[in-house]
Amino acid sequence: MKKKIIISSIALLSILVGCVVYFYFTFNEKEVQLEKFDYATLFNDKNSAQLQSARKYGLSSTLKNREEAQNIKKELKEIKDCDYYAIDKLTHSIPYLTNGAEEILSMIGKNFQDSLESKGLAKYKIIVTSVLRTKDDIKRLRASGNPNATLKSAHCYATTFDITYIRFRKQCLFKKSIKPKILQNVLGEVLRDLRKQKKCHVKYEYRQKCFHITARN
Repeated sequence: MKKKIIISSIALLSILVGCVVYFYFTFNEKEVQLEKFDYATLFNDKNSAQLQSARKYGLSSTLKNREEAQNIKKELKEIKDCDYYAIDKLTHSIPYLTNGAEEILSMIGKNFQDSLESKGLAKYKIIVTSVLRTKDDIKRLRASGNPNATLKSAHCYATTFDITYIRFRKQCLFKKSIKPKILQNVLGEVLRDLRKQKKCHVKYEYRQKCFHITARN
């Protein structure tokens, strides 16, 4: 009899917990009003414009290989996972930016999270997929079949980074997961505003599934 009571109590508790979780996830998320973006039209800053800013605000010359990069690391800021962004596994770039570019990256990440919070959505981090490239990195990237890899790349000046728009890193386990399309839209709003303020150039890269961004300070 006692055993049956214990089993019944556990079953009842499980049902109650299930109900709480259901109602929490069902009603914790506000209805999100999304703006409609034509990303390719809105974010179409040409490579020439990004390259001009990169040369103005970034390294004085491009790097031949990783060995040369070792010599200038003191001039740059190493970017690592932090409160506002996460770094993907980098295969064709190294995680260094100018101080100004890192400030823009942090600003994007912070504004993105602030916007999610204002909409009542779960907290996520943006994910950086590419940063500073040497000439050797670009040659290997071209050999791998990336059509956007060019020796005249803003990525060579430590002012430029890519943020994926199909993957985000969730930070809060107790809020409903958000569809990547919604997160992309929120990120698009953030980038649109910063671009209007002339803080960065932005290019929407459909094939690479990322926003290609160059800081303008």
